[in-house]
Amino acid sequence: MILFMQKLALETWHIFTAAAPYVIFGFLAAGLIKAIIPEDAVARHLGDRSTAAVVKASLFGIPLPLCSCGVIPAAISLRKQGAGRGPSAAFLVSTPESGVDSIAITWALLDPVMTVVRPIAAFITGTLTGILINLLPEEKTELDVESNACGCPDACCDTELPTKASLGKRMATGVHYAFGELLKDIGGWLLLGVLIAGLVTTLIPDGFFEMLFEHQSASLLVMLLVSIPLYMCASASTPIAAALVLKGLSPGAALVFLLAGPATNAATLTVVARFWGKQATVVYLAVISGCSLVLGWLVNEFYAWAGLDISQWVAPSEGQTANVWNTLAAVILLVLILRAFWLSRQSSDCCGD
Repeated sequence: MILFMQKLALETWHIFTAAAPYVIFGFLAAGLIKAIIPEDAVARHLGDRSTAAVVKASLFGIPLPLCSCGVIPAAISLRKQGAGRGPSAAFLVSTPESGVDSIAITWALLDPVMTVVRPIAAFITGTLTGILINLLPEEKTELDVESNACGCPDACCDTELPTKASLGKRMATGVHYAFGELLKDIGGWLLLGVLIAGLVTTLIPDGFFEMLFEHQSASLLVMLLVSIPLYMCASASTPIAAALVLKGLSPGAALVFLLAGPATNAATLTVVARFWGKQATVVYLAVISGCSLVLGWLVNEFYAWAGLDISQWVAPSEGQTANVWNTLAAVILLVLILRAFWLSRQSSDCCGD
């Protein structure tokens, strides 16, 4: 039991240190969104339930180098600025599944076909998710509770930016909002999701993948089931997918891993349920799962039709060692989360017991 707890702690810390720089970058992006993008522009482009707004959100998210946890604060910031559930969900799907960094790594470690297919698949998945969530009836979420819960003076609760403030002041206020109110909203759920991901990683044996990948017909579903609860950045998932391809994994199953892993980890699903609603979470998970399987099958069919062998392109990735900057970022993130909770407890005296 002691050895299991030690391994669980190590795996959880490893996942947290890998995620921390991206999470901090995501909160900085959220602060910049709050500071730079006018709320009326967000409402104008992403605030309605139109298909055009969903398409814009999917396209906007594809090049951004935000991981599955880093995109959460940015997406919630868009929601709080007036973006609709569908467009913000489309952004939440397409962003972690792709990115300029992961596209470059895909070119280096996989092949040109996967380099093109990966962002296209992210766009399709994000757009379909947003369109279907738009069709759902309105559901009360944590955002609605927050907007109605605080009855204290504006000096206590107001987080809106002055419309005529200088850019420097708006950026400072945006960063304060990101690492204050927004981090308080997400920090606990993020830690819970990382702990669940560490538990799943600890329980799955090392030889589990090799045993199941002997049957390519089942590899699509196996990769989906394995990927859903795990935290996996788009960039970090690419070397793993390349190594699995070298062991006989089909390119379609690798695509399932690249799509489902970054978009459906435990941290993301817990936050989606809280801020988008339970029905939206079911649609979110179902669309990503279905699109991943269908697109993976189509990719396998294309490779077979074209007579392509992805293993001829794949080169083994170099091993990655622990980075002192990742550890420093993890410590800083933990301090920021504790600080946000401490400040929230103090501010509760202003808003009433």
